[in-house]
Amino acid sequence: MELLKYKSHLLININEILSEWFDSIESKQVSNEEVYRFIHSVKGTSGTLQMDHLMSLAENLLNKMDTKSDNVWKREELKRFLLPLIEFTYEYENQEERTHLKSETIHHEAPLIQIIDDDPSMLMMLKETMEENNWIVMAYSNPRQAVKQYFEMQPDCLIIDLQLPNQSGFEVLKEIQEYNDKFFVPTIMISVKNDKQTRIEAYQKGADDFITKPIELDEFIVKVNRHLERKKVFEQYVLIDELTQVYNRKFLSESLPRFFQNFKRSKEPFSIGLLDIDHFKKINDTYGHLIGDKVLRDFAQYLKQNIRSLDMLYRYGGEEFIIVFPNTTSEDATSKLTQLNNDFSKNIFTFEDQSFSITFSAGVFMVTDETVEGKEAIKAADRLLYEAKRNGRARVECSQLLNTYNKEALNVSVVDDNFIIRTLVANALESLTFEHIELNIKVFEDGPSFLNSTHAHEDVNHLLILDGVMPNMDGIDVLRKVKAGKNVLRYRVIMLSGRNSKDDVKQALMLGADDYIVKPINMGDFQVRISKMLDRLN
Repeated sequence: MELLKYKSHLLININEILSEWFDSIESKQVSNEEVYRFIHSVKGTSGTLQMDHLMSLAENLLNKMDTKSDNVWKREELKRFLLPLIEFTYEYENQEERTHLKSETIHHEAPLIQIIDDDPSMLMMLKETMEENNWIVMAYSNPRQAVKQYFEMQPDCLIIDLQLPNQSGFEVLKEIQEYNDKFFVPTIMISVKNDKQTRIEAYQKGADDFITKPIELDEFIVKVNRHLERKKVFEQYVLIDELTQVYNRKFLSESLPRFFQNFKRSKEPFSIGLLDIDHFKKINDTYGHLIGDKVLRDFAQYLKQNIRSLDMLYRYGGEEFIIVFPNTTSEDATSKLTQLNNDFSKNIFTFEDQSFSITFSAGVFMVTDETVEGKEAIKAADRLLYEAKRNGRARVECSQLLNTYNKEALNVSVVDDNFIIRTLVANALESLTFEHIELNIKVFEDGPSFLNSTHAHEDVNHLLILDGVMPNMDGIDVLRKVKAGKNVLRYRVIMLSGRNSKDDVKQALMLGADDYIVKPINMGDFQVRISKMLDRLN
């Protein structure tokens, strides 16, 4: 007896019933008896078809049900209850394709690599090759978009093609190198040109390596890996932030435990202040990153010159700084930071014929409990910092641990005509938590329902996860409309693509998609990729 076609028919039947229950605009009333009959049928049929895992799964679900109840299931409650069945259906339908995928899941510390090349086929090939090594790769065919994302994402390695539209790879390298002078980001140039003068010019402009097309992929991977290892070694030994010339985050992790040890010995409380320059992104966007770098340098040196010699100043990341105030109460630290804020706001920065001043927001946490550890104290100061931002910025908040605080909203839209994929992607996103971001997740079964929603047009940052092939309006058309909309700068777009939809991927990259993911989706990899993107944008 040929079981394959009957197994396929069972899966189709499961999908049809699940779609009927969950895809309707109006909430469908699903009785407990109806759910019981469905799962009982799945158990009996899967057992007959020798699908032992599915039979066991259905049996477990049946054991959790109250067969005497005559209640009606709520949609979200039923979806959570049937999630194991939904996951099995997706895994089983894609098991043949999954045998060709890597088995190891990427981890959150995986390096982030950025590629800029106007040839989508080359981008896709290099991205796929590098992601087989469990690296996270962002591919761009638009150099302007890529440069903007470079400054925001802070990649661990940059790969630039020499021949780019409207702007040569050398011009991109020059623009980025003004930033790289202060940070060590290995940069690799790739090109079909291999003459001596081109190679010399690449190295003169700051490239760390030069690789000729056509690329030998095995050698390419070895070279990229070597540059990533050099960066890791470099960061392990450098304790001073290159740009601001104050202590860096690594030295913070090494020196902060000593303050806690001293506290346990002396019982003298100390305070931790976390500072963040107000509206710093607007400074970069308005005046450029060179002016932004000057603001960071001047701000750091001002703090360094106006705190006590026993106070320790660190650049925590981006425009954030930490000051540790030994033997200082939170009230005294708050008073000092408020004075610094008022005084520094009087400094005037100029750019061409424009001038501006800056302020900062800060959170101060005082360590008075021996059970509190470094990460917990910084987390508390961080929450207070965001409380200061919510209260209008240019201020300092101090307190003990806060239990709640307002987070920045991020709209997330999952647009896919496949109910199973929508559900699994949304579930993977719902399990992610971020310190300062509140994900507002909604799912849509097609492009028009998304584009016509208020969710799509709210004036907040937006992550759009978009299927490439859908009825009524495909993902490319949706992407084109988003890129033409007034909130385009608010959007990050990730395309979902079938393994045989390379043309759609190419078109999406040309239209400015920020990334793409090939189906079937490894949900573990998906979560790490999203976490990495949102962490670095935060």
